Amino acid sequence: MKRSSRLVCSLVVILFSVPSLWSQEKVDLETISRIRYEGFRNSKVMEYATGLMDSIGERLTGSPNMKRANEWTRDQLTAMGLSNAHLEPWGPFGRGWANQYVNARMTSPDVVPLIVYSKAWTPGTNGVVTGKCIRVTIEKKEDFDKYKGKLAGMIAIAGPDAEVKPIAEAPFKRLSDDDLAKEGAYEIPGERPPFRMAEFARRRQFMKDLNQFFADEKVLAVIDHSRGTGGGGTVFVQSGGSYKPGETTTIPQLTMALEHWTRIARLLQQKKDVTLELNVTNTFYDDDPMQYDTIAEIPGTDKKDEVVMLGAHLDSWHAGTGATDNGAGTIVMMEAVRILKALDIKPRRTIRIGLWSGEEEGLLGSQGYVEQHFGSRPRSDDPAMKDLPTLLRRDAGPVTVKPEQAKVSAYFNVDNGTGKIRGIYLQENEAVAPIFEAWMRPFKDLGMTTLSMRNTGGTDHLSFDAAGIPGFQFIQDPIEYDTRTHHSNMDVYDRLQPDDLKQISVIVASFVYDAATRDQMLPRKPIEKPLPKEPE
Repeated sequence: MKRSSRLVCSLVVILFSVPSLWSQEKVDLETISRIRYEGFRNSKVMEYATGLMDSIGERLTGSPNMKRANEWTRDQLTAMGLSNAHLEPWGPFGRGWANQYVNARMTSPDVVPLIVYSKAWTPGTNGVVTGKCIRVTIEKKEDFDKYKGKLAGMIAIAGPDAEVKPIAEAPFKRLSDDDLAKEGAYEIPGERPPFRMAEFARRRQFMKDLNQFFADEKVLAVIDHSRGTGGGGTVFVQSGGSYKPGETTTIPQLTMALEHWTRIARLLQQKKDVTLELNVTNTFYDDDPMQYDTIAEIPGTDKKDEVVMLGAHLDSWHAGTGATDNGAGTIVMMEAVRILKALDIKPRRTIRIGLWSGEEEGLLGSQGYVEQHFGSRPRSDDPAMKDLPTLLRRDAGPVTVKPEQAKVSAYFNVDNGTGKIRGIYLQENEAVAPIFEAWMRPFKDLGMTTLSMRNTGGTDHLSFDAAGIPGFQFIQDPIEYDTRTHHSNMDVYDRLQPDDLKQISVIVASFVYDAATRDQMLPRKPIEKPLPKEPE
């Protein structure tokens, strides 16, 4: 054979061998078709949505509604036919909290009702209170001196100057091909801004000092404004104080709609007296310091001691009903296991669903579960961190792995809103790329086309990833997540996209099925080494 002919043949072999490497992964297309049919034709996902968002509502960790949600999800999973549905404790967490009533109005120079929401873990007003407003801008402790002796009995209109801009673009967005290409491009770790625990601790200490300053100065209440510039009645609300016993702020705190806050600020800038009337009822709950995750299983067959997990966080903030953050993730995971049970699928590995509490306070529920079952880092000697999981703090020391860790093949998470799945983050696990490429191929017609080697942060898959378990978060269309619903009063049932939720449920059920029936467990990457402690 001539050399040129040998070269051509070699190239042909190479060209045909590359796709063959990517096609070795077996995909049970018959079962995938059944999953698609069940998920699109007989979906129960919106039934779960109204049960969770409408009937139960907000689910702040520690609140009575969070307990109701734990029990409701446990009972729903039991009714589906899952095994060992139970609530698993973690903690101690601290104080529960809920808002029962809030009303605010301007009484001078005009009489007008105001849109406000109470901030979590702050007290109420103990009845109707009336006070004059004072503009307060405090960015550092040195600013305290400007306001000493001036705040007693006053309502502090706090926060930086705000500007309301027209909404020039529709807040609804799907990912374009260019967006997906950017999302699929790997970010070199050194190019990402690092998370600094010292800066986080400094900021948290400043907020404690600020709350104490307001208390010492006998402020009547503190009102800040919603984030962003769009306004339009969307109010983004989170916490105003600590959930830890003994650290609760004693001053009522509220977040006001942007347009109402700016009116008050302008009047104060014009040296006009502004008087508000407030009536806020909040309740703290100290009956149970522990919190709970909802856990249930579909038992495996010949590999039943191995596990494939899927999950989402069940808790939410309190101004809305937690529909896209993260009721959407909860109900699609419930729908995914319902689909598998409805089809009477007998997985080789045990399939386990986990619905986590405490995510909004720092992935606490999933970290607590992982620490109990799979692995942990040493407890922190930092007084501010002593009661918190340290699994994600690499400066705490190396991970000590437990025997159960070796039996978990993968964990799949959904926590980016109601938008349909467009791909999956590989979390720098290159070895799973050809596997997921094969699993993803049947869903190209549903818009899932992208594999990204990137890490993505802020969701419960990080708890598993930190312990050396392959943990993955899906890439989703943003829809209105950042612009309207994330931690806002508009995070409600009506902002959910039913067809997108069906698509997510089908894809998650299929990925879980593929992982649970595969001959081998998914390949793993090394556990990240500990980092030196940050300087004070």
